[in-house]
Amino acid sequence: MVCFCFLVDQKKKIKASKPAAGTCSRCGRGAKVADMKTSTRFCLVPFYCRSWRAIVCSFCGSVLKTYR
Repeated sequence: MVCFCFLVDQKKKIKASKPAAGTCSRCGRGAKVADMKTSTRFCLVPFYCRSWRAIVCSFCGSVLKTYR
């Protein structure tokens, strides 16, 4: 018997944020420090959640640096 399990989705959410000094290296706009949460679901079942801190651009949304 063979069972296949595919990655359905992985979502990143910003739980809280505050302004940070500096600018984005990609678009030149302001940056913010954000508490992030990543949720991974396999076959529509929540499988893994991780909380971490990152510096994120407030305009384009790119993650500039991460802290664990």
